[in-house]
Amino acid sequence: MENHLGLKNFLLLLVLLLSICLSEQLQSSQAKTLLRIQNLLNHPNVLSSWNNDTDFCSTEPSSTVTVVCYEGNITQLHIIGEKGDSKLPENFSIDSFVTTLVKLPSLKVVRLVSLGLWGPMPSKVSRLSSLEILDLSSNFFHSDIPREVSSLTSLQTLILDGNKFTGRLPNGLGSLVVLAVLSVMNNSLEGHLPDTLGNLHNLRVLGLSRNNFTGDVPDLSGVENLQVLEVEDNSLGPKFPQVSSKIQRIALRNNKFAAGIPGKVQSYHQLEHMDISSNKFMGPFPPYLLSLPSITYLNVAGNKLTGMLFGDNQCNAGLDFVDLSTNLLSGRLPSCLLTGTKHRVVRFSNNCLSTGDRTQHPFSFCRNEALAVGILPHHKQKLASKVVLSLIICGSITGGVVLVCATIIVFRKFLAEIAAPRKTTRSIVENASYTYTSKLFTDAKYVTRAMKLGSLSLPSYRTFSSEELKVATNNFDAASFLGNSSDDEMYRGHLKDGSYIAIRCLKTKQNYSSQNFIHHIELMSKLRHQHLVSTLGHCFECYLDDSSASSIFLVFEYVPPNGTLRSWISDTHAKRRLTWTQRIATAIGVARGMQFLHTGIVPGIFSNNIKITDILLDQNFVAKICSYNLPVLDENIKVQNLSSGSKELKSTRANSEEKVDVYDFGVILLEIISGRQINSKNEVTVIQNQLQESIMTNAVSTRNVVDPAIRNSCSDESLKTMIEICCRCLLQDAEDRPSVEDVIWNLQFAAQVEDAWRRDSSSSDASPISHIYNLKPNLSRKSNSPGRGGEL
Repeated sequence: MENHLGLKNFLLLLVLLLSICLSEQLQSSQAKTLLRIQNLLNHPNVLSSWNNDTDFCSTEPSSTVTVVCYEGNITQLHIIGEKGDSKLPENFSIDSFVTTLVKLPSLKVVRLVSLGLWGPMPSKVSRLSSLEILDLSSNFFHSDIPREVSSLTSLQTLILDGNKFTGRLPNGLGSLVVLAVLSVMNNSLEGHLPDTLGNLHNLRVLGLSRNNFTGDVPDLSGVENLQVLEVEDNSLGPKFPQVSSKIQRIALRNNKFAAGIPGKVQSYHQLEHMDISSNKFMGPFPPYLLSLPSITYLNVAGNKLTGMLFGDNQCNAGLDFVDLSTNLLSGRLPSCLLTGTKHRVVRFSNNCLSTGDRTQHPFSFCRNEALAVGILPHHKQKLASKVVLSLIICGSITGGVVLVCATIIVFRKFLAEIAAPRKTTRSIVENASYTYTSKLFTDAKYVTRAMKLGSLSLPSYRTFSSEELKVATNNFDAASFLGNSSDDEMYRGHLKDGSYIAIRCLKTKQNYSSQNFIHHIELMSKLRHQHLVSTLGHCFECYLDDSSASSIFLVFEYVPPNGTLRSWISDTHAKRRLTWTQRIATAIGVARGMQFLHTGIVPGIFSNNIKITDILLDQNFVAKICSYNLPVLDENIKVQNLSSGSKELKSTRANSEEKVDVYDFGVILLEIISGRQINSKNEVTVIQNQLQESIMTNAVSTRNVVDPAIRNSCSDESLKTMIEICCRCLLQDAEDRPSVEDVIWNLQFAAQVEDAWRRDSSSSDASPISHIYNLKPNLSRKSNSPGRGGEL
C-alpha cells in the first residue's frame, strides 16, 4: 500500500513539473514572438524598454504599450506609436509581420496604431480566430480590405481609419453578427455601400466619413442599437438615411443628399448632434429640430431649406451650436436662439430673414430660388410637344374623322396634364415626410383624375381631438387669434410635430348629431389641392346630454402670411407689385383651384363667391383660394342637392353654377389687368367697357387703360388674350361665358406667347411661366369656343 501511494505521488509531481516546464516554454515562445514584432517594427521608441529579460505579462500598462495575459497566454496587445510617424523601411514585409502575429493565437484585442505599417492587408489575419477588437488605424495599408476579415466571427470592433484602403466595402461584413463598431474613415474606399450593413443588428457606431462612397445609405432602420452614423465627405444620397429612433449622432456633411428631412426625425429623442450641412436638402426647415429633447449641436448650413421662421419657435435649453446659414429661410429668427446661454453659437447669414443686417438676401431672392428647385427639365416639355404633334400628323394621314377624334383625345389629355399643378419646393419635401391614406387615392366615388393630379403631399386627413387643438392654440389664446366673421373664428395652431395649422371654429345653429355631418366631412376630406388652402382634418365638440355637436373645428394647412392677391396688385400701400408674368401665373393658379372645386370631387362645389381678397399668396407666390363654399352646415345644402336628380338636371345645375364662379373670376382678372380696386358692379362695368373698347382700337390705347406698373413690360398678344378672356367671363348672359377649362386654355396661351416674346426680346423679368406651371409649348392657336376646354 505504501509503495502504491508513493508511486501515485511521484506521478503527480512529474505532471506538475512537466506543466511548469511547458508553461515556461510557452511564455518563452510568446516573448520571442513579441521581440520579433519589436524587430519587424524597426524598434520604435514606444518599445524601447523591451528586451530578453522583460516579463511581458507583468509589465505595467501605459497609454502607448499594453500587454495583457490570461492563464499564461497573451490575449491583448496594444502598441500606439507617435502620431505622424512615417512608413516603415522598404524592407518591411507586412506578410512576415502578420505571420509572426498569428503565433499569438489567443489574442482577443489587437491595437497597432500609428506604427508605419504598409502594404496590402494579408488575408491570413483571419487565423486570429479569437479576435474581438482589431484597430489598425493611422497606418499605410492599401488595396482592398480582404474579404477574409468576414470570417472573424467573434469580432466586435473593427477600426481601419486613416489608411489608404481602396475598392469596395466587403459584403461579408454583414455576417459579423456581434460587430458593434465599424469605422473605416479617411480612406479611399468607393462604390455603393453593401445592403448587408442592415444585418448588423448589434452595431452601435458606423463611421464611413472621408471616402468616395456613392448611392443611398442602406436601410439601417433594423439596426436598432445604432447610436452614431458618420458619413461626411462622400458622394452619398439623395435619400436621407433610414435609422432607428435611438440614434444620437448623425453626420452627413458634404454629400449629395437632396431630398427633404423626413418627419421621422421628430422621433429622434436621443439625438444630440446633427450635421447635414453642405448638401442639397430642400423643402421646409422643420422648426422642431431646434427643440428635440437632447439636441445640443445642429448644423443645416449650405442647403436649400425653405420656410418661414417665427419668433416664438421653441428651442432646447441645451442647444449650444446652431448654424442655419446659406439656405432660403425667411421670417424672424426665433427669440430663443438669442436669449440662451452666453456660450451658444448661432449662425444665420445668407438667408432672407428679417434681422436688419447686411448678411441677409431680399425676400425675392429666396422666393425665386425656391421656385427654381422644382422646375421640370425643359426636354420633358419638348417631348410632350412632339407627342402631340405626332398624333396630329398621324390623324391627318388617316382621314378627317380620325383627325377630329385623335385631336379631342390629345386635347383632353392635355387638359388633364395642365390641371396638375407644378409641385413647389414645399410639396416635394413634404412628400418625403408624409403619406396619404390609400382610400384617398382609390375611392372612385370621390376621386377623379383631376384630383389625383392636383393633390398636394399633405398629412393624411384625420380627426383631431379637442384637447389637441387646445394645446396647439394655448387654449385658444388671443395670441393665436387670426380673425373672425359673423359665423366663425380663425386661430393659428402649433402642433407637437412642429407644423402649423389654421383652425376655423364654427358654432352650429341647430342640434345635430355628428353623424349628420359625416357626408359633408367625407367630401371635405377631398379638398386638397395646391391652389386651395387645403383641409387637414376636423373635430366635433359635443353636448354631454344628447351628444349633438355644439361646435365644429375645421383644420386647414397654415399659409405663412405674405398678403392677399389684392395687396400685391392694387393696394395703394404696396411697396412692390407683381410683374405681368407673375400675374398670369397667379391667374392660372386661381383658375385651377376653381376647376378642382368644380370637377376634382363628386359632387362638385359651386357658387364659391371667390373674391380677390380670398386669394392668398404663399412665400413662393403660389396662389391659394382660402374661402370657398365649405360643405359643412345646412346653409350650404345646395352642394348636397346637386347629387340628386337625373343626369341632365345635375349637368344643367352644375353648368349654371359654374358660370357664376366664372363671372367672379372675371372680376378678379379685371383687377389683375387694370391694377384698380373693384368694389362694386358699376366699377366692373366701367372698367370692362374701357378694356373692351381699347382692344378694338390699337395697342397704344390698350396699354393706356391697364395697370401702369406692367403696361411697358408685357407683349401685345398676351395682354390682348387676357383682356379678351376677362371680358368673356363678365358677359351678362351666363350661357355665353366660357367654361373654366376654356379660361385655363386662354390663360395658358397668354403665358406661352409672353414667354416667347420675352425670349425674343431677352427680357429680364420673372422666370418663364411655362416652366413654373409646366405648360405645353403649343402656340398654334387659342380657344374662342365657349364649349368645354375649347374642344376642336
